[in-house]
This record gives sequence, C-alpha cells and structure tokens, in this order.
Amino acid sequence: MIAEAATLTGDVRMRLLQAADAEALSAAYRLNRDHLAPWEPARADEFFTAAGQRAVIESKLALHAAGQEVPWILLAGSRVVGAITLTGIVRGPFLSAHVGYWVDKDFNGLGIGSSAFAFVLAAARDELGLHRVQAATLEHNTPSRKILSRAGFDEIGLAPSYLKIAGSWQDHVLFQRILE
Repeated sequence: MIAEAATLTGDVRMRLLQAADAEALSAAYRLNRDHLAPWEPARADEFFTAAGQRAVIESKLALHAAGQEVPWILLAGSRVVGAITLTGIVRGPFLSAHVGYWVDKDFNGLGIGSSAFAFVLAAARDELGLHRVQAATLEHNTPSRKILSRAGFDEIGLAPSYLKIAGSWQDHVLFQRILE
C-alpha cells in the first residue's frame, strides 16, 4: 500500500488524487495557466474545466489501480497548489518510473517541490520497491533542474525533441535517481 498523505512544509500537505478533486484541480490549473504554459503540452480549453479534470482524474485513477501510476496532489487547506506523479511504472528487472510535478506560482521557492520529491522518492523505494526514478526537464528550466539536483538526481543525458511542450518539440535534459 502506497503512502497516501504527508505534511510537506507549513500548512502544505500532499495526498493521493481523488475523484472529488476535479473542481479544485480545474481551479488550480486556471489560476496557473500562464505560469505552466511554457513547461507543459499545449492544452485545449476543456482541460481547464471541471469536466476536463474529471476525465483526467478518471484516467489517472485507472492507471493507479493497474499499478502503473501514483498521482498525488499538493494542498494548502482545500486549495490545490500542485501535483507530483510517478508514471510509467515498470516492474521486472527494470523497477523504474518517471516523475513529473508542478507547483502553484504563489508557492514557488518555499521548499514544497523539494519536500514532495523526498516523500515520493521514499515511497518509490520503500513501498513500491523501485530501483530507479527518471525525470526530464527543459534545458532552460533552471528551477526544476535545481530541485532535481537537491533531490539527488544525476544528469544522464540530453534527449533531442523529446516532448512537445508549449506547441513545439523541445530538447530535454534527462535525470535519474538510483534509490538503493
């Protein structure tokens, strides 16, 4: 059983995503739309609605039930202020997953991302039995690169045209953290 909740810093806590989070998550994405746009795939307007988030949550919870993903949200009171997710969980000899995250523009620089990473990496190692977690970030995303470095990730290479972000295929720096 994966750890479902934790207190990160101050009044910010994290817990597993729930079906009832659609309204709060859509509000968070609307509030952070411009802030996140340079770092994420181009999003259709539907994504920013409660109905759009219900569909996203349903998909994420199905993947979680199948053991392929673990989605957490970050909360300050009842306000969603970010998310962190282990995706693409692979068992067998690989025992690996990818991690992706975002933090609300008003909560950047408070150590929330670093605290969330510490929690997720411990859960990946101790509860999921994973050997490795990988992350990718745009070359010019200095804050994310710093968080990954502080979390003990090592840079392992450059992936040209890795993901379509903000409407164009962009290079990403790849990182990994060996958990043993």
